[in-house]
Amino acid sequence: MKNEIKFPLIVQMTFILFFLLLSYYMLTEFKNYLAPLTLGVLFAYLLFPLANFFESHRIPRILSNILSIIIGLSVIYGISFFIYKQFGVFLEDVPMLKERASSNIRTIFKSIEVFFGIETGEIKPKVNQFVQDMLNTSGQDYKSTFGATFHTLFTIFIMPVYIFFLLFYRDKFKEVILMLVPSNRHAVADRIINDINQLTVRYMTGIFIVVSILVVLNSLGFLIIGLDHAILLGSIAAVLNFIPYYGTIIGYAFPLLFSVFIMDSPVYVVLVLVQFVVVQFTENNILTPNIVGFQVNINPFMIILAITLGGFVWGLTGMFIAVPFVAALRVLGDNIDELAPLGYLLGKGGTEEHSVNVARYARFFKLSEIRARKTLRRMRKK
Repeated sequence: MKNEIKFPLIVQMTFILFFLLLSYYMLTEFKNYLAPLTLGVLFAYLLFPLANFFESHRIPRILSNILSIIIGLSVIYGISFFIYKQFGVFLEDVPMLKERASSNIRTIFKSIEVFFGIETGEIKPKVNQFVQDMLNTSGQDYKSTFGATFHTLFTIFIMPVYIFFLLFYRDKFKEVILMLVPSNRHAVADRIINDINQLTVRYMTGIFIVVSILVVLNSLGFLIIGLDHAILLGSIAAVLNFIPYYGTIIGYAFPLLFSVFIMDSPVYVVLVLVQFVVVQFTENNILTPNIVGFQVNINPFMIILAITLGGFVWGLTGMFIAVPFVAALRVLGDNIDELAPLGYLLGKGGTEEHSVNVARYARFFKLSEIRARKTLRRMRKK
């Protein structure tokens, strides 16, 4: 029997810290290479059901992959081009929006001074300057984001290549992983691969459908409200829902600020907030449960930490891939004994006694009702 070498805790922690620092350096240093590749993996999962459908109808894999990529990327690039054109219309209105924003800011601060008797002093010009800079920055960010830079062109043209080969060699990738795993653990490895594949496919297809529906709901709602640039604002609010938690807040921050500083009545602010509540209730309780059809089974705190870290390292791309990545880690933790603490940390288990659910509320109100009846009987006896 071989003697196992056990390092002191401080040495183990040093190795872990070194690994984390090295990983951060690699992720940031090779961001322009790794980010498109990672997005290609996720989009390959998104298009896998379509490619598998064509292949199941006796269409060769090469042709199935090409057809799937043409259909999928036509939709994605079509939506991107549509938002691009809508943003172009928005930029044409920026000079008028600046004037309207300045007028609204003067009205808002004048109302504050009249109703509350508060001297705004230098606050009004600072707020006005902030809004003007925000409108200017929007145009600059728009040009830098959608402009024909080398990185943007590289990502657009290399993505279909990544997706094609990821779909074409999907069986080979699985075989390579099994070759690296001892034969006595092939069953576990095969289960892990299948669970991660199924989880990622369902997550990507489900959330894409949900976001597509939200584009229609948000845009239609803003059009009914009468908000200017309703389709652009509705599309932005919906697309950012690819990012859990943060995306919802950031997405509706744009129409809310627009209604405060640009529109000519405070009624629009109230209507935007009402629509936010209605749409979020619909998305959280109807669309996501029925379309996505499953939960990644990660506790919200870990999701928030993962999204924050992903945004810190890779920006919006990192925030987008954070949830599928952490979900894959949770699957590893659930199936590998050595990683069981990681699976427990990421999962939702361990807080059942403190969780809020319908059954607990029902028991609480039932017990409260019984106690009230007993108290009433005692009072009657007295």
